[in-house]
Amino acid sequence: MSMTETEFTQAQTRATTRRKAGYAVKARFDRRTARVVVSLDSGVHITFPVELAEGLSGALPEELAIIEITPGGMGLHWPKLDADVYVPALLQGVFGSKKWMAARLGAAGGKVRSESKAAASRENGRKGGRPRRIASSC
Repeated sequence: MSMTETEFTQAQTRATTRRKAGYAVKARFDRRTARVVVSLDSGVHITFPVELAEGLSGALPEELAIIEITPGGMGLHWPKLDADVYVPALLQGVFGSKKWMAARLGAAGGKVRSESKAAASRENGRKGGRPRRIASSC
């Protein structure tokens, strides 16, 4: 795939703009808290539990300890896990691909306990609970 001079200049401009929001200068895995600590050029430190990031949950501490920072500081890479995290996405609370995040958010939404859910459950209980499935004969 070839890139024109204009496309290259536009890509450089986008990268420069994204780097202004902050880029990683240091990253480490804290075994004691089971969290990844990322230091940005601005002095801000981002800390997140490994369970939140796609590809890191369930990994061994030895696998999590080796973190590479991409040359531009925009990404983190765990070579033993072949897992990547995009630093600007971390700042927005995004810890994985759209599909992975949607599954996580859907699961979290299903666990939410609200007054309306509780009321609906009580009402359903008064009616004898969830209706039984009736097997249809074909």
